[in-house]
Amino acid sequence: MTGPRPVLIVDDDPALLATLAEQLGLEGEFAIAEAGTLAEADAKLGTEGARFDLVLLDIRLPDGDGRDFCARMRRLGLRMPVIMLTGSDSESDIVSGLDAGANDYIAKPFRLNELLARMRAQLRGYDSSEDAVFKVGPYLFRPAAKQLHDAARNKRIRLTEKEAAILKFLYRAGGRPVPRNVLLNDVWGYNSNVTTHTLETHIYRLRQKIEPNPAETRILLTEAGGYRLEQTSEAEAG
Repeated sequence: MTGPRPVLIVDDDPALLATLAEQLGLEGEFAIAEAGTLAEADAKLGTEGARFDLVLLDIRLPDGDGRDFCARMRRLGLRMPVIMLTGSDSESDIVSGLDAGANDYIAKPFRLNELLARMRAQLRGYDSSEDAVFKVGPYLFRPAAKQLHDAARNKRIRLTEKEAAILKFLYRAGGRPVPRNVLLNDVWGYNSNVTTHTLETHIYRLRQKIEPNPAETRILLTEAGGYRLEQTSEAEAG
């Protein structure tokens, strides 16, 4: 039970954009945003609150070179995986794309299943890397470092391994409620000695750390049979 992964596709071929948006969005695994130019991509990446877990980036676009754009993304600190889409599989194109900071490349025309496999592989690596950063309420959440950072208050919060795992799973649910038994199975695995009381204790301690007022929860909310993370800006206020 996870939320769709936000993916930005940057390509000036309307037919390819439409096909990828439709096919990648079919199973609810990905939420697709489209850009036909680098300027559009720049605007989407720069939108307040925008988050993309992966970028599919064409090399040749009407207003510039995707490799230069990728290099600029890296200079700006954007660390999500980038897969270059190239009309050529020549060694020079491949090397120049990787040198610009791309994580992978795929030559057109490509098979959808191969693209999906490469996207999933890159996302698995990203999720377990030190580069992965998620927005939770007013915090930037780094699961690998088990840390929350509130830049506005210059506040850092250390999390236990289980607390980080709970937050990460709830985040992946995209604001939807997660039943207690699902959280238990994902965070602790199948273990007859672990009960919902264990989960509730961890949730209580997590709220003490992240809620401005633990008595009035605004970030980690209780739902019927489970929990969810508030995804709106309301959780970031105050």
